[in-house]
Amino acid sequence: MRDDGRRRVIIEGVAPEIDCGRFAVKRTLGQTVTVEADVFADGHDSLTCLLLWRPAADPGWNEVRMTAVDPLPQGGAPGNDRWRGSFTVSELGTYLYTLHAWVDHWQTWRRDLEKRVAAGQEVSLDLRIGAALVEQAGERAREDGRQADARVLAGLARDLGKGLDVDERLRLALDGELADLMDRHADRRFATEYGRELAVSVNREQARFSAWYELFPRSTAPVLESEGESERHGTFRDLEKRLEYVAGMGFDIVYLPPIHPIGQTHRKGRNNARVAEPGDVGSPWAIGAAEGGHKDIHPELGTAEDFRRLVERARELGMEIALDVAFQCSPDHPLVAEHPEWFRRRPDGTIQYAENPPKKYEDIYPFDFESEDWRGLWDELKSVFDHWIGEGVRVFRVDNPHTKSFAFWEWAIAEIRREHPDVILLSEAFTRPKIMYRLAKLGFTQSYTYFAWRRHKQEITEYMTQLTAPPVAEFFRPNFWPNTPDILTDQLQAGERAMFVQRFLLAATLTANYGMYGPAFELLEHVPVRPGSEEYRDSEKYQIRRWDLDRPDSLRELIAHVNRIRRDNPALHSDRSIRFHAIENDQLIVYSKATADFSNVILIAVTLDTRRTQSGWVSLDLAALGLAGLAAGEAFQVHDLLTGARYSWQGGHNYVQLDPEGTPAHIFRIQRAGETTS
Repeated sequence: MRDDGRRRVIIEGVAPEIDCGRFAVKRTLGQTVTVEADVFADGHDSLTCLLLWRPAADPGWNEVRMTAVDPLPQGGAPGNDRWRGSFTVSELGTYLYTLHAWVDHWQTWRRDLEKRVAAGQEVSLDLRIGAALVEQAGERAREDGRQADARVLAGLARDLGKGLDVDERLRLALDGELADLMDRHADRRFATEYGRELAVSVNREQARFSAWYELFPRSTAPVLESEGESERHGTFRDLEKRLEYVAGMGFDIVYLPPIHPIGQTHRKGRNNARVAEPGDVGSPWAIGAAEGGHKDIHPELGTAEDFRRLVERARELGMEIALDVAFQCSPDHPLVAEHPEWFRRRPDGTIQYAENPPKKYEDIYPFDFESEDWRGLWDELKSVFDHWIGEGVRVFRVDNPHTKSFAFWEWAIAEIRREHPDVILLSEAFTRPKIMYRLAKLGFTQSYTYFAWRRHKQEITEYMTQLTAPPVAEFFRPNFWPNTPDILTDQLQAGERAMFVQRFLLAATLTANYGMYGPAFELLEHVPVRPGSEEYRDSEKYQIRRWDLDRPDSLRELIAHVNRIRRDNPALHSDRSIRFHAIENDQLIVYSKATADFSNVILIAVTLDTRRTQSGWVSLDLAALGLAGLAAGEAFQVHDLLTGARYSWQGGHNYVQLDPEGTPAHIFRIQRAGETTS
């Protein structure tokens, strides 16, 4: 039963709205939230619809008047009952928004008055009706303490009702000053309020645009063969020196696998051997030993002070250190002895180690999120984030979050972001789509994806279209990685330089967030541990590696060049504007990105053939390039930011030819005639 049957307006079909308002949509600082809704009522009255918004910590609402998406030629009413309004987010944290709408008798009266005047009808009685509406608005202004407005409205009501000639009264009725006063003191008694306050989670820019580089600190020691140190364990001091190399390639986030003490019990050997040999360093994901657990540092990496120096040095170079958070324990982890109730036991009394049958991970104990002391477990795990945030870390990659409690993540992330709204969390969950999406809804800032296994034009196009369309785009930020320490796809195993180039170019330009595991990627590491496996042979997960960073076949310079292009072109800083352009050759993929005002428009063409030259005629969506008004035959210039070449194109059909060894891609900046770029 409605609380008041005089509330005639219906509000429905609100967008964006995730799961009936259960979860927040996502934006970064300075971005716009555009809200649409179906708003209508019985009859033909005019409506007023307001978008209300505020930072969650502020008590008062800001109001934006919503406008018709498709107004009818007469009267301004929405022909399809769809309304739109926007606001900009300028603070980290959470914003709230909702909608109010009502039948606006003043707007209805004014609209009908204009129609009657245009038809030459007598309107003196109508003016008296309008005067009564103005008088009522004056009374509302007086009740609200707006005495100045109340006096003006009272005078206008008198003048509108009588005393002046009709033409002068019409001038007053249609005056903009009166319209503003009537809007300010509108009759909202029977306004319909949307039943929900919807949330926006606002992150910093790096949540939307970032380039990640993963490396193992223990493999950063210099090769000093004269001292017999080819296998020396790298330290944070060694990594400090390596940071300049990473910064030179243009990355802004340096992601480190777990930096904690590594267990000895059931330690894995090289190439994931079940039994370690003397000197084997083990997997960093087998966290915990006599030296400590998740809040401690592997002694061979250095001290807490060394780590703080590393974080500061990265900041000086314009980068951030990201840490891996892996909620699992080695059998030697102190928590195993201190809190045995946090682990599941088998019938023989031993603790259940991790399994993915037939695989067994005896060096890892998972936490039991159904523990009787689940609250204590939750507090302990959140304290891991708190500790490293206290050490200056604001970016985390979370290992396998889909194997931990959803309820825990919702609570923990909300608490972390309430205290530190600048924290960024990357979800490493290669699992079913609905689970990946749920984790994103729960608050993870970015997410790994299936990109590594999307290779053909159709599946790449369909996948990107899915990720960049509502509702997924409102809560899921994809981060494309062509490789990880766990993923060496069969495409890369062929070892073709052109394939590495192709996968890098796609990752770096399809999405605004991307990453790579290096130096394995730029040095074309491609040998699997065995045929059919996606594991690297001599994987850094189980041993120290030495890398020749100066190899002449390195992709280092190309990576640096593309990262400069990404940084210099705002169109590449987000995903929502991506559009695919038709080309009859399935070995060529063409897509574009543009800023909202089309001041920066980028068109990318990549060959998917790593061995042969491919060509074709691309049919451009000129509207997506900001060229919808291009006159027939008018030329525009495309500037290839990869090679520096410039081409003059005309109309929507143009020729593209790509050679995987010479010109595997174009990254064009679109320029209208007379426009110049640096």
